[in-house]
Amino acid sequence: MPDPVITFDNVTYSYAAAEETALEGISLEINAGEYVAILGLNGAGKTTLGLCVNGVIPTMLGGELEGTVTVDGLNVADYPVREMAKIVGMVFDNPEFQMSQLSAGEEVALGLENAGVPYEDMKRIIPETLALVGLAGFEDRSPLGLSGGQQQRLAIAAVLAMNPKILIMDEPTSNLDPIGKQEVFDMAAKLNREKGMTVIVIEHEVEVMAKYADRVIVLDAGKVVMNGTPQEIFGQVEALAELKLRVPESAAVASLLKAHKLWNSPIPITTEPAVAAINDLLGAKS
Repeated sequence: MPDPVITFDNVTYSYAAAEETALEGISLEINAGEYVAILGLNGAGKTTLGLCVNGVIPTMLGGELEGTVTVDGLNVADYPVREMAKIVGMVFDNPEFQMSQLSAGEEVALGLENAGVPYEDMKRIIPETLALVGLAGFEDRSPLGLSGGQQQRLAIAAVLAMNPKILIMDEPTSNLDPIGKQEVFDMAAKLNREKGMTVIVIEHEVEVMAKYADRVIVLDAGKVVMNGTPQEIFGQVEALAELKLRVPESAAVASLLKAHKLWNSPIPITTEPAVAAINDLLGAKS
């Protein structure tokens, strides 16, 4: 079993001047190489959890933090964000707001320059990183001329150039079309599978979580209320409904059939087993 690369030890956090806690009593471990999906309503604490991992909380946003967040053996409260950025890369929901340079190559170079990477190394790292996210040859392209999916992949490239061990994506596809969404999720899965990168995705796309994630963590009002494999979590259709959270369509259909005593198999969370089970059911009825 891999060692934890992220540990939350009884973490409670409140933003400055906030009356309520954003996180409360979080104790959690994430192992190296895991693909973890974070699910919850708006305001549940998902983004706050991510900002604790990259050190923005507490070193930049202040507020009151109790407990300890340890990342790759480091207490994040003791290290500036620029140091944590070498370990944790974070990508947000709107890539356009993250773009500040005139070309894709310059966008990737920005973080490397801030980290003091020698120019000769940068000339190698930039094309290698762009190729890694499917943007080979895009060095001179304007970020504003790229599609939404390409812009998000460029934002991810700028993070990956720092060679982090952990990639956090906070609702990375909320502004993308279906093709752009698939591009980003496929790329994150490839980084996890082929590079062994720890990936944390904060999302509402439950079908994607069911397909790619090793584990799903559900937050509600700043607390971890569910933590398990996608099958364990999305099989609890009624419990998620009480939290006002969606389940994959396949699980929703199977749960409805089960309520009418037409489904006796385990609740499927992806399309293929659901279709196979329904075909078997129809065949048995004919």
